[in-house]
Amino acid sequence: MTMAVEPWMMLVVAVVVFSIGLMGVILRKNLLVMLMCIELMLNGVNLSFVAFSRIHHLIDGDVTVLFVMAVAGAESAVGLGLVIALFRTLRTVDSDQIQMLRD
Repeated sequence: MTMAVEPWMMLVVAVVVFSIGLMGVILRKNLLVMLMCIELMLNGVNLSFVAFSRIHHLIDGDVTVLFVMAVAGAESAVGLGLVIALFRTLRTVDSDQIQMLRD
């Protein structure tokens, strides 16, 4: 006997994953961890798109997930490049110690 995954279950998991990512972005100081938490937030949003797509029996949410995944891949590449460039110049990835962008 197989158990079907109900859309409300997916929405609960999406909220939990998004909340973990949000708390990580708010609480953590390391830029690499912040990038990973942003990816968690995007995955939570993707899961909610899939859940609402299943609820309404439309394919729009699934197509949107593909676009969000493409943007997330580009964001990861650009973000990691920026973090590496900051680390090479400042020797730190701690967001509190980076003062260049505030001036």
